[in-house]
Amino acid sequence: MTKHIPSLALSWMIAVCGAGCGSQREVELLDKDRFIPSVRTVALVQTELSRTTVQPATVHAYFESTIRPKVSGYVSELRVDIGDVVKQGDTLLVVDIPEVRKQREVIEARIARRRAAERRSSAGIELANAEVQSAKASLAEAESQLDQIDASLAAAESEFRRTEDLVQRGSLQQRVLDEVRKKRDSESAARRSAQSAIESSKAQVTVAEAKRSAAKADMAAAQAETQIARRELEEIDVMIGYATIKAPIDGVVTERHVEPGNLVGPSVSPSNRPLLVVSQIDRVRIRIPVPELDASHVNPGDEVSISFPSFPDQAPLSGQVSRRSSNLLRDSRTMPVEVDLDNTDGRLLPGMFGQATIAIESKTMAKTLPSRAIHFDENGNAQVYVVDEKNTVKIAAIRTGADNGNMIEIVDGLSLGAKVIDANLNRFVEGQSVNVLN
Repeated sequence: MTKHIPSLALSWMIAVCGAGCGSQREVELLDKDRFIPSVRTVALVQTELSRTTVQPATVHAYFESTIRPKVSGYVSELRVDIGDVVKQGDTLLVVDIPEVRKQREVIEARIARRRAAERRSSAGIELANAEVQSAKASLAEAESQLDQIDASLAAAESEFRRTEDLVQRGSLQQRVLDEVRKKRDSESAARRSAQSAIESSKAQVTVAEAKRSAAKADMAAAQAETQIARRELEEIDVMIGYATIKAPIDGVVTERHVEPGNLVGPSVSPSNRPLLVVSQIDRVRIRIPVPELDASHVNPGDEVSISFPSFPDQAPLSGQVSRRSSNLLRDSRTMPVEVDLDNTDGRLLPGMFGQATIAIESKTMAKTLPSRAIHFDENGNAQVYVVDEKNTVKIAAIRTGADNGNMIEIVDGLSLGAKVIDANLNRFVEGQSVNVLN
């Protein structure tokens, strides 16, 4: 029964009873039966240690596309649901936009009208070309007539001078000279008329060329209007194309926030949620927030080991740092780091939580203890329970260094070879005796 006597009561009994309450042998038996906890110890040894950082990790889709409507209308077809596997270019849903299709018909009619205007302008150009050719022909004819009249006038002038000389010499009568003069004057009048015809023909050529230029300008304007209408038609066709929403990437439909018949559009979607979300999960990104203390030491290519609570019986996944943001987030003072992993079996799901261990320095020799042997006080300071040669506990404050998840470097506070209590649920006090099992 003495094993259940509290230590204070035992001390009182020894002090009060003394020799009168029993023999010295009985007191020794009581001391011997006092409770002494049994512990196992580990020694501070020098081992090869690589510095690591252990941080939470979250699985994200490698690519995630949110599907939002570009045009307003009612959903006439919904061809997918959550969990469906889609390929890039597959039709996901169709939006009915009758007013846009009516606009297309209006533009098509406008194009037909512009094409008629082009044909009319083309006919005007042909007519103007004919008028130019006719005016030039008239001009050429008038110029030819002028040449003939000039020849006749020259002949009449020569005949008039010869006849005048003969009349002066009395060889011919005066009436002959009058007849020759009339003929010369007639040829002169004909020449003036031909010159007037030439000027008129030139004016007609100028007018005809101006009409042709105007017809060409009308043609160019009609063609420009037709091109504008065609561009409008192309724009409408693009908008109509947006009514058939297709998968932008290969993946799985992971969210759906639309029903057949819903009115959708850039400004009418409820809560601004996407209609669908397509995620590529045959390859995933593991995102790891690395704290400021370790951020500068993490680089692409560093080895990473990732374990998941969802798979407790499976070995951690191995990978390498694929990229780092090189920037600390202001709200958390952490740097996002990503690891790419193949996920062809679909085991890793976006949103899964895990633990990542990143090797951030090469292996070095260091004094280490198992992480389970280190405790922390109420202020967060690291300490260990040292056991001396008399199996008495001494509490030692320590300063830790590198941590690989299992072993922790002891930078200061212990000497090589010191023995400390291994993992134990008990709390020990300075000077407490223990029974060392190993």
